[in-house]
Amino acid sequence: MSNPSTVLIIEEDSQKRQIYKSILEFVEQEGRITDCRHWKETLTQSNTISAIILGDCGNDETVRKVFDGVTEIDPNLPIIRLVEKSKKIPKDQSETEAFIQAECFNHIDLPLKYTQLTDVLHQATVFRMSKETPRDSRSTELFRSLVGNSRSVRAVREMMAQVADSEATVLILGESGTGKEVVARNLHYNSSRRNKPFVPVNCGAIPSDLLESELFGHEKGAFTGAISARQGRFELAQGGTLFLDEIGDMSLHMQVKLLRVLQERTFERVGSNKTIKADVRIVAATHRNLEEHISKGSFREDLFYRLNVFPIEMPPLYERLDDIPLLVNELIARMEAEKRGSVRLTPSAVMALCQYRWPGNVRELANLIERLVIMYPYGVVDISDLPEKFRPKGKIVIADEIAEESAHSASVVENIASQQLFDKQPLSTPRLPSEGLDLKEHLSNLEIDLIKQALSDAEGVVAHAAKRLKMRRTTLVEKLRKYGLQRQGESSMV
Repeated sequence: MSNPSTVLIIEEDSQKRQIYKSILEFVEQEGRITDCRHWKETLTQSNTISAIILGDCGNDETVRKVFDGVTEIDPNLPIIRLVEKSKKIPKDQSETEAFIQAECFNHIDLPLKYTQLTDVLHQATVFRMSKETPRDSRSTELFRSLVGNSRSVRAVREMMAQVADSEATVLILGESGTGKEVVARNLHYNSSRRNKPFVPVNCGAIPSDLLESELFGHEKGAFTGAISARQGRFELAQGGTLFLDEIGDMSLHMQVKLLRVLQERTFERVGSNKTIKADVRIVAATHRNLEEHISKGSFREDLFYRLNVFPIEMPPLYERLDDIPLLVNELIARMEAEKRGSVRLTPSAVMALCQYRWPGNVRELANLIERLVIMYPYGVVDISDLPEKFRPKGKIVIADEIAEESAHSASVVENIASQQLFDKQPLSTPRLPSEGLDLKEHLSNLEIDLIKQALSDAEGVVAHAAKRLKMRRTTLVEKLRKYGLQRQGESSMV
């Protein structure tokens, strides 16, 4: 989302507060912590709080006071209650606890589980968005804006900025589904013609014998079936922009007529000899190689040079794979804004999408997101939930739970490589985020995750976990103390 959101953790125990905050960071969610006495100051001082996680406040009276206070300040703020499994049994619940669990937005069981945590947080975010005042409605042209930070997309943006506010004819080249119409709409919006019509026409979808009438209009009786006069796309776009999509599919006959309009800036309706001035800017697009078509005689060279005043080439999605996470977020945001549902993808699912070739480009990605929203409404999609063709043949080198957690020292990375973890698949080099990262913290997180996995596999027996990690038992005990981790069976959420 464009606005950063924060989860406020209200918990009396300081050690638990820190643990909860660390786990939120593992799932890439910003968290703020406070106790059950100072929560109001923290809440009122921030305008980015999107949900509250309510933990232990010592007694029922304090919990009820916090709950009532939050709902009084913001009744639309989702409150998520942390619940010990035993407390979910009605006979173990106090009257206050039963009321709070019933009135809260949702609850999360302790100890925390990755899937339930991310699922509930995602539902809370969607709920919060639905209750907030809608943002200023942006036009379709802006909302479907060009998304991405790759070098090729930045180059396209620079070219768009150079040519947008001019009268130059633009030819947009690129494979089907790369977003050529997105560029055309942005060029129109950022030009002096933005307050006039943007009129698209797909030259490949209209039969050649009807395309002339579609572009230039016709008079009554001009041909069989012309029962009344009709404006063409050139007239409808007067003062604005005419987008000629798939111009490479236009017949030679129509190419001659279009060339004359581009040269003379005038045209006549079919069946009329009245000249009409064409005050339109032409933006054309094609997925074909027009220079090859010129050599074959299927496209006029003079028309090509008229159209090719300022060419912009859209890169295929497989050349900008690092933009896929941004595109996924934008497509989901679009679905949410259109009230068509929502979904969340785990990091491993996103990484799997980054390994796919995308022959259908952004259009194929958009179709996939829509399909996932229908199949898993407001749910969390992992790699195993993706359609089979989007799953990579080999294993993804990401843990199933808290996928991007990663470790504290080079020795841990060496251990991973030497032990050939993750089904003996070789490690792939992770992609460095464009904004960079704190390497020490990143490695520390991985070490914590691997220790927790080893303890889980060893059913909490430290000696066995240390053996799995190829380290001394005393070394592991020291690391458990360092990171505030506890063995299975002790009073801890980890």
